[in-house]
Amino acid sequence: MAFRSYDSLHVFDVVARRLNFTAAADELHLTKGAISYQIKRLETELGFPVFSRGHRGVALTRKGRVLAQTCQSLFGDLDRTIEGLRDDVSERITIGMSTYFASRWLSPRLMTFMAEHPQFALRLQPLIDLIDLRSHDIDMAIRWGRGDWTDLEIEPLLPCPAFVTAGAAIARQVEENGLDAVLAGTPLLHDRDGSDAWRDWFEAAGRAYPATPNDLVVPDPNVRVQAVIDGQGLALNDDLVGDDLAAGRLERLSPVALDDYGYFLAYPKGALNAPGCRAFRDWVLAQAASR
Repeated sequence: MAFRSYDSLHVFDVVARRLNFTAAADELHLTKGAISYQIKRLETELGFPVFSRGHRGVALTRKGRVLAQTCQSLFGDLDRTIEGLRDDVSERITIGMSTYFASRWLSPRLMTFMAEHPQFALRLQPLIDLIDLRSHDIDMAIRWGRGDWTDLEIEPLLPCPAFVTAGAAIARQVEENGLDAVLAGTPLLHDRDGSDAWRDWFEAAGRAYPATPNDLVVPDPNVRVQAVIDGQGLALNDDLVGDDLAAGRLERLSPVALDDYGYFLAYPKGALNAPGCRAFRDWVLAQAASR
């Protein structure tokens, strides 16, 4: 029997991304009841459940996960095809990244991509959180971390071991009182809630992670660098702060580094089927390899 509930598949795709009927209803401008009806209709035609329902919400079943991955790929291809047909002049590519990475690494190199690929219109989207790319119309992203994300295709881009940095005033405290004392009494600046970066560094350094760490979350890396320079705490930074280190605005406090940290190219499955995404991916990987 031919499958007919393609409208329900779109609803399923949104619920699968959100794992929340209310959030999906808001995104689709439908009622929660309408969302439930479409999912029930879909499961009836499929002959198997796509969600398991519990007191804490919904979760994808095994078959639901397979179907969700397929929908993500197919709807992504469809969105990119439609966007390409709308643009008679060029294919538009939206790349998400932090303004920190854009200004300190990408910007000086960007004109070579534009010169080599004038047929593509490039848009850089400031990006801080690990958001869902498709729902924000972002084709690809450059993320910082260990690359251990499962929601997207991931390729290593730029290895950048992370190490502890401080401003000049706190660096003097380390000279006077030792690193252990400073680590215990100085705010640790994080890029986001739930980040494991500092915990990973303490483990690599053979130190016990504080039971009640003095944490401060500063998502914007540019603001975080300035906060460290201003003496507001310690942060894990990388070689992109080389100018600040050379000028004495920042100081490295320990030789211990997180060697598996760096920048990664992230994109939905099937994104490289679009010529512009493929061209940017090949170009940026070549730029990183020749840095």
